[in-house]
Amino acid sequence: MIPALPQRIWTRFDRAWHLAGVKGIVSTKWSMFWMQFAGLGYLGRTATWIATWFAPPYKERRRLARYNSKGYVAPSATIHHPHLQLGAHVFIGDRVIIFRDTNGGFVELAERVHLHNDTCIQTGDGGSLKIGSDTHIQPRCQFSAYKGHIEIGCGVQIAPNCAFYPYDHGIAPRELIKQQPLQTKGGIIVDDDAWLGFGVIVLDGVRIGKGAVVGAGAVVTKDVPDGAIAVGVPARAIAMRK
Repeated sequence: MIPALPQRIWTRFDRAWHLAGVKGIVSTKWSMFWMQFAGLGYLGRTATWIATWFAPPYKERRRLARYNSKGYVAPSATIHHPHLQLGAHVFIGDRVIIFRDTNGGFVELAERVHLHNDTCIQTGDGGSLKIGSDTHIQPRCQFSAYKGHIEIGCGVQIAPNCAFYPYDHGIAPRELIKQQPLQTKGGIIVDDDAWLGFGVIVLDGVRIGKGAVVGAGAVVTKDVPDGAIAVGVPARAIAMRK
């Protein structure tokens, strides 16, 4: 039989729980206050940095995006894109890069989009990117919107390490690779409620249908029908969710 703890130890436990509760309340109030001033400008980024002082890291900071309609942009994120459009309560995590290369088009993130750590978005040569509301992009994903357009629908779930390339690189003989032109078949579309597993690669000229599921490690080179489950290299439909 385990002996009862002395009263003084129980008292210390009670005090610890009390202090933990107070700390949580103070932390929340602190973050809510400073997130009032959050934004993409220097002062807004500084206010966001101060708001994180007592906030847990990584996904726990998603709640900070709810405290301001301008959303949460991590202090360590790199934003170098004059045509970035952010919807309300967007979350942009640590070390995310949003970059505009020469002649890059717009990047549009709708309401409550989540971009998690180390995701890279770049536009160039007329390419652009649009992500619909409530879509969540997990860490280390790559969106290289050159030449073609990438359009991600609403409520899409994209696992870590996925990559999207809406263009092809020329491989003509007797020409240096760096001098080969880029070309596009029309870009990439991922429709609403789709789910892409870990490490999926989506290539140019592809549409992934509404509610479709693409298995981990697949390389999508052709359209995936609505509601289909596709796996493999190249990806092919093996079943229907219906």
